Amino acid sequence: MRSFSPIRALLVLLSIAVCFCALLGRVAYLQTDGRKHTLAAAERQQHMTEQLVARRGTIFDRNGFVLACTTQQRTVFVDPKFMRQQILLEGKTTVDQAINDLAKALDQDPAALSKKINQNPDARFVRISDAIDETAEQAIRDLDIPGIGFQPINIRNYPMGSLAAHIIGDVGKGGDGLEGLEMKYDKVLSGHDGSMRTLKDAQRQGIAVLASDYHPPDHGHHLVLTIDSTIQSIVEQQLDDTCKKFNAQRAEGVVMDPRTGDVLALANWPTFNPQNVGDSTEAMRRDRAITDPYEPGSTIKPFIAGPAMAWNFTRPSEMFDTASPYITSYGRRVSDVHSYSRLAMWDVLVKSSNIGMSKLGERMGNSNLYRALTSFNFGKPTGIELPGEASGRVYPLDKWTKYSTESVSQGYEIMVTPLQLARAFCAYANGGKLVHPRIIQGILDDDGDVVSRNPQVPLDQCPEIIAPEARAEISRILCDVPIRGTAVGNRSLIWNIFGKTGTAHISNGKGGYDEEHYTSSFMAAAPYENPRLVVAIIVHDVKKDGKNYYGGHVSAPPALKIFERSLSYLDVPPSPDLQLPPPQIASELYNFNPKAYERTPTTTAQAE
Repeated sequence: MRSFSPIRALLVLLSIAVCFCALLGRVAYLQTDGRKHTLAAAERQQHMTEQLVARRGTIFDRNGFVLACTTQQRTVFVDPKFMRQQILLEGKTTVDQAINDLAKALDQDPAALSKKINQNPDARFVRISDAIDETAEQAIRDLDIPGIGFQPINIRNYPMGSLAAHIIGDVGKGGDGLEGLEMKYDKVLSGHDGSMRTLKDAQRQGIAVLASDYHPPDHGHHLVLTIDSTIQSIVEQQLDDTCKKFNAQRAEGVVMDPRTGDVLALANWPTFNPQNVGDSTEAMRRDRAITDPYEPGSTIKPFIAGPAMAWNFTRPSEMFDTASPYITSYGRRVSDVHSYSRLAMWDVLVKSSNIGMSKLGERMGNSNLYRALTSFNFGKPTGIELPGEASGRVYPLDKWTKYSTESVSQGYEIMVTPLQLARAFCAYANGGKLVHPRIIQGILDDDGDVVSRNPQVPLDQCPEIIAPEARAEISRILCDVPIRGTAVGNRSLIWNIFGKTGTAHISNGKGGYDEEHYTSSFMAAAPYENPRLVVAIIVHDVKKDGKNYYGGHVSAPPALKIFERSLSYLDVPPSPDLQLPPPQIASELYNFNPKAYERTPTTTAQAE
């Protein structure tokens, strides 16, 4: 018989104590964290929480036509392990037959679907279809196959394709806005997801939902734009035709209502389809009408001549010696495309004389040239509700050189965006006021009620930037541009149009200017008696080809078509006959012929 061993007894007692402590620890665990895990497991088995995806808001044009909308579809997934267990338990069908029925409902190959499901038999989630409509969803539910589930998914649609793509932008795979209004107003459009917690039975079918467990989604709000999809379509068609005809690299078009500042169309070429954004490049998606300033050339001249008349530096009948070339006091050579020995200020604009404008600029001096340009807010963003707007460029006076006087007078050493140009020209169409461009009219909630408005700034509250008399003189002078000036051949036989052409060399930076490539532009308003539209068309990188690179040849024709189609669409009454220039001025005009003002078709175009 073994003798009593205190050490052995101690070891036994220690072992018993350790076991007892372990049991106490286990009990404590089951009463604390273990209980939580057990309850969580029971919760997962007895309840399911479903995300209720918020629907992204719709983008409408000014007439209620849908430019962007969201449809909610479903993705289909399978729980292979649960499906097999339940099919074997119920014995109503076989796994292969269930997969065949499912493949037929999804219009998929049964063998491919079987391979996808059987690839991992113990998987609890296998996505088998990315998006199905309500009809297909109901057909799958009618099959009553266990282990089939659905998840909501938002599909962003652009019913009008590429129309206004640069304004609208696009949405990424995650549903976030990436560009344009989709990005700028992402928080407004996206809304907030909801949830629903459902009690389920042993077959994972929903039984009941408590009111406290249902949190409906807060769907996104809707945007109502100032864009008119009909006018937008007209502008985009004309840009496409023009760029293809002249093999231009890109072009922009802007149409505004000069009375309100509403942007009715804002287009870029080339364009892209936001439905298939992967087919486009970043350059194609740039909204260059607001992001890419350029040197405007002769289209800047009315914004210098108008203030010059208002400040009594000149008058329409003043005669300028425009014999070409003109040599400045520091030896710079300035020339015109066509040689005119003398021109009235009226014709300096109509014929777009660089010499006449240079001499006017020298008379005004750099400080007044700077004051004239900045009075039209060149060099500042317009504040339109679109991302990425550039401010353009007007150099501070301390950066002007002796060359700047003539350069700025001809539209160089200054950079503007197409929207800035259109906005500035509105002042000649609305009584001299600087309107605030807007592209958003307001925001609606999911029920269509107004959440917020973006009101127009009344014209009488807009700042006056050009004296009424000077504004009236410039507007009437520019009516002669399509009649006997640089846009001859682009006169409407229905409405009187006033505007200005521009043809500018493209800068090579420090390498000077490209002598073979140009920016051709035309800005105008109509009808002259009561302007309803301002149109700016800018076509870039037009290759020199005879005389076909001038603004009067390249940009004025599409602008004329935009006016005629848009004014007809808006049911604007025809213009009366345009009055001839005052006799005291007409006697000074170059080769003045009253018959030129008669409304007869003309096909002759004179380059600037």
